[in-house]
Amino acid sequence: MGSERLTALTDGLIAVVITIMVLELKPPHGADLESLAELWPTFLSFALSFIYVAIYWNNHHHFFKLVPHVNGAVMWANLNLLFWLSLIPFTTAWMDEHNLSPVPVAVYGGSLLCTALSWYLMQATIVGMQGSESSLRLALGRDLKGKMSPLLYLAGMLLAFVTPLASYAVYVGVAVVWLIPDRRMEAALREPAVLKRKADEGSAS
Repeated sequence: MGSERLTALTDGLIAVVITIMVLELKPPHGADLESLAELWPTFLSFALSFIYVAIYWNNHHHFFKLVPHVNGAVMWANLNLLFWLSLIPFTTAWMDEHNLSPVPVAVYGGSLLCTALSWYLMQATIVGMQGSESSLRLALGRDLKGKMSPLLYLAGMLLAFVTPLASYAVYVGVAVVWLIPDRRMEAALREPAVLKRKADEGSAS
């Protein structure tokens, strides 16, 4: 079956997730700039979570350019990803409500960790469906960022019980790494033959 309905559902749910996060931005009680400035932690939490959701949407968009067809396993793997993405507004609000307290910060990292693992599971399910020589598998390569991110989230969760601010810095750092444009999918769409040749050269060396 085609992947159009899967991507449409994903787009719709991500739009809802962003909307929920925006609704958590309550206006200040005062009518001066000082009252507005007091909300900067809330705004930073919203901005970080927005960036994460945007990163997943952007990668999902490029990813499924190489996945024209899906099966039941891929659909369930994608729904698993959407489940964890939908929890990000909740964990963001809890972390903001308690001013970077250790447990909420760790739980926020847990939601990022579970989302990253669910992405990895979806990715593996698609590769299993398409085969090891598919354009997607060749485009992924060693996937160092994908493998390192869960470890960093886990480190951030542990750091939350020592220095919550350092934990938050880890989450920001991972987001910055993923903000760097990833050209693998675009290269696979433009030059599948070149990608295949590079993979063959890598396996031969």
